[in-house]
Amino acid sequence: MNDARFSIPQLARSAGQPARWTPDDAVPWIPGGPGKSAKPLRFLSGDRGFIELMRLEPGTEIPPHRHTGEVHAYNLEGSRKLSSGEIVGPGDYVFEPAGNVDSWTAVGDEPLTVLVIVMGSVEYLGRGGVVTQRITATSQREAYLRYCSEQAIEPVDLVD
Repeated sequence: MNDARFSIPQLARSAGQPARWTPDDAVPWIPGGPGKSAKPLRFLSGDRGFIELMRLEPGTEIPPHRHTGEVHAYNLEGSRKLSSGEIVGPGDYVFEPAGNVDSWTAVGDEPLTVLVIVMGSVEYLGRGGVVTQRITATSQREAYLRYCSEQAIEPVDLVD
């Protein structure tokens, strides 16, 4: 159904800002430890969250962590085994509500790539549920800018 009162350019102007496009090769994969890397796509202002592609080599484990906000994760390729025992494969989607605590491992023979939308932060947990590390939009952005500086890469503005 087409509403003749609005054209696409009018709708774009009424939204305030134009869409922003980032070419794939403009943002590097940032190493995040053995077998893990991430490609940041967007850092939400006010530390509201972040969006990234996460890539893990087979056998790489994501240790126990808690989400302070909801998380949406869509497997693009490869598989992962959740702490519940479920296998999430290519094309599968996982919703994690705020407060969810989990861990998981990349399984199979091929690397795992997941599109992850994180609202809030991720808190990695040690013994007794003690927070050992907190990942936020700010800390992810700092890691991105540090890596770009070290590699002499011009960073892209990825803040909304």
